Amino acid sequence: MDLNEQNREQWVSRVGFILAAAGSAIGLGNIWRFPYITGTGGGAVFLIVYLLAIFFIGYPIMVTEMTIGRKTQRNPIGAFKALAPNSPWWLVGALGVLSGFVILSYYSVVGGWSLAYIFKAIGGSFVTGTAFDELFIGQISATWGPIIWHFVFMAITIGIISAGVVKGIQKSVQILMPILFILLFVLVVRSLTLPGASKGVAFYLRPDFSLLTWRSVLNAVAQSFFTLSLGMGAMLTYGSYLSQKENIPDSALSVVGLDTLVAVLAGFAIFPAVFAFGFDPGAGAGLTFITLPAVFAEMPLGAFFGFLFFLLLSIAAVTSAISLLEVVVAYAVDELKMTRVSASIIIGLIVFVVGIPSSLGYSVLSDITFLGMDLLDTYDWISNCVFLPLGGLLTCIFAGYVWGSRNTAEEANKGEGSFKVGDFYSILLKVIVPIAIFIVMIFGILETLNAHFEWGLPFF
Repeated sequence: MDLNEQNREQWVSRVGFILAAAGSAIGLGNIWRFPYITGTGGGAVFLIVYLLAIFFIGYPIMVTEMTIGRKTQRNPIGAFKALAPNSPWWLVGALGVLSGFVILSYYSVVGGWSLAYIFKAIGGSFVTGTAFDELFIGQISATWGPIIWHFVFMAITIGIISAGVVKGIQKSVQILMPILFILLFVLVVRSLTLPGASKGVAFYLRPDFSLLTWRSVLNAVAQSFFTLSLGMGAMLTYGSYLSQKENIPDSALSVVGLDTLVAVLAGFAIFPAVFAFGFDPGAGAGLTFITLPAVFAEMPLGAFFGFLFFLLLSIAAVTSAISLLEVVVAYAVDELKMTRVSASIIIGLIVFVVGIPSSLGYSVLSDITFLGMDLLDTYDWISNCVFLPLGGLLTCIFAGYVWGSRNTAEEANKGEGSFKVGDFYSILLKVIVPIAIFIVMIFGILETLNAHFEWGLPFF
């Protein structure tokens, strides 16, 4: 039987697929993670490296993952089994499923924080004179509050996935994604019209190459994986619901373009406002939950714009979370023959339970650390510095040398489209991207070990 003859649910339109895949890519990585690592990475100089990583590393891997999914019409584990039967390559798919599971477990915790902040904005917490660092610490260091919001976020995600690919995922993103863009546009306009906003624009667009460090490069490549949902099986799974008439290079380019647009616009929504009120753009992970509420407190109608921002953040988090849960659910439905509803509920609840330690990592489990990191940061580090780059590296090697770059390109180019991949894609897939990923992965691990053990290694 041909791999594509399986009875499998498919996207009902190209626009629906692009919105779903863009929704997977557009999430906390764009609106929470991207601004703060851009701020700590030097602003415009980080943005340049990030854009290079997106289009020369992220895009080829996205095309490859979608192509493997469309060819096999299966989940990540089943896909590698189909293309390389009786071989251990299925472990690459298993790594993707595991990555999606681990990321969602702590991703949901942060998504719960964003939901909680919607109500903090409505309740009048964003007022001048508030100690926002204490507000945030109070939010994350509580015991039951973060767990409850973590559960609410997972319940929303489970509800969407249990409804199916078309009625659940596609229908939800067709509603949520336009709302996301409208909210983001409103926030960008408001930020750019603040007095003193030009300083933030200069920081964001005028590069200072003296600020470029190895840490910036590592973060840029890691961010390209995280924001595009690469190495975690999401794009492979979404690609498995594509029909043969879709041209993957075109669709992937649309997804990468939308994802990058949102990340760049998020910077325009945040940095001008941060500079306008004299706050620190290099505030790190607290930029979203500590610095921005302080900005909203100083801004006319700040509570309203704070509400819009955290509604935007929550919507983005949900559209990505559903793709992460879908990876594991697709495996359970395909390989374990579970019903979609049962798989969604059971796996979703397991993810919720696994995420509880990261939720408690700032309270009752704060004494538990790994290489100096709390539990949530540990989950994040393992995922972004080990699982995702390793998954992307092995996927490139498989597609380039085992299945063959010519076969991969031929499958990707099926269907009508204005853009096709060719020889340059093969060079990227077989040589440039694997080498770049390997270097970044090793340097990322060494950088963390060097910082913790104080080895005094060069370049760090």
